[in-house]
Amino acid sequence: MVQISLPENSKVKKGQYFKDKTDSKNIRKVNVYRWDPSSGENPRIDTYEVDMDNCPSKVLDVLNKIKNEIDPTLSYRKSCAHGVCGSCAMNMDGKNGLACTTSHADIKGDINIYPLPHLKVKKDLIGDLDGLYKQYESIEPWLKNNSKNNKDEIYQSQKDREKLDGAYECIMCACCSTSCPSYWWNGDKYLGPAVLLQAYRWIIDSRDEDRKQRLQKVADELKLYRCHTILNCTSACPKGLNPAKAIAEIKKMLATT
Repeated sequence: MVQISLPENSKVKKGQYFKDKTDSKNIRKVNVYRWDPSSGENPRIDTYEVDMDNCPSKVLDVLNKIKNEIDPTLSYRKSCAHGVCGSCAMNMDGKNGLACTTSHADIKGDINIYPLPHLKVKKDLIGDLDGLYKQYESIEPWLKNNSKNNKDEIYQSQKDREKLDGAYECIMCACCSTSCPSYWWNGDKYLGPAVLLQAYRWIIDSRDEDRKQRLQKVADELKLYRCHTILNCTSACPKGLNPAKAIAEIKKMLATT
């Protein structure tokens, strides 16, 4: 059997234990991944006892309570708190999702919170999304229409507009891409489900005049065809979208045009 040895400084260690001071009868343990690159220390798992009688319903509320009342050093992203911005994407109870829309009541036992998997970690629960956004930039996610005769809005029929449903709603939270084994293995070359869903959104937009070039841009063995239809992406999407279907549609377009 192959044995893999991790570098000493990458092994996750047991961290601090923060005991409840409220004497609450409704306590849950929350285990949170912690790592500060400036400390030179190994990552660790800190455990917090949280009074759930005075905590709203979402995992993000739990993190806010920990940061505001127990440990102000905890770092994580958040913004809208309504499932719109995608900032608070993380791994909770072994599944990627948005902390602001994930109910802690749906998690049985201790609440385990980690950054999105297979990303470089900037600090604690903050993953490094620089690579993902460079890939997003590479597909040129804006309308390309070179017609100089259009001085008014560019007309789009209701039927053509409906084709964008299931694609334009993507909030680029990266839950899908970081749940994809193909993206774990080839993240530097494979565009991944989030970016390919966005590419599909512009390819099928009837107002766009650059469809052929857009298809050519993604028609690459590594950029597109590393998708093996594992469907983790569709399962992980907090908006209920289907990136795997969009990728299959791009492949179909390339095979039939």
